[in-house]
Amino acid sequence: MYSHITVGSSDLDRSTNFYNGMLTHLGFVQRPVTPDGGPRSSCWINPSSLLPRFYVYEPFNGELMSAGNGSMTAFIAQSEEAVRNAYSSAIESGGTSVGDPGLRSRYGEGYYGAYLLDPDGNKIHIVYRGDIEIS
Repeated sequence: MYSHITVGSSDLDRSTNFYNGMLTHLGFVQRPVTPDGGPRSSCWINPSSLLPRFYVYEPFNGELMSAGNGSMTAFIAQSEEAVRNAYSSAIESGGTSVGDPGLRSRYGEGYYGAYLLDPDGNKIHIVYRGDIEIS
């Protein structure tokens, strides 16, 4: 299990719009972030728990952001329809497709997912795991 995932952004307002549209379809809500003197950020949570969290930050070191080569964040969806809706919203909000929604049976029975890059090039995977019950 994880506490939180953080990705960087070169345009926080653009990234907030992108993730807010996509994550709404996956049951996340945007949570206000209290400024603490650090860089600006946005945060999303599952409304039934405080953790895990997903953050988008302007880089802490003040330098240009760069996407992590070989890194990917995967978000769980409650249905194939939720995968398609989140993916569509993400593409409409400036994402780039690197794998249309569809079955990916090599990963398991009922595994349905989509891959995209956020506006800053961070790789995102949206997946419905039909073979695993999510509570």
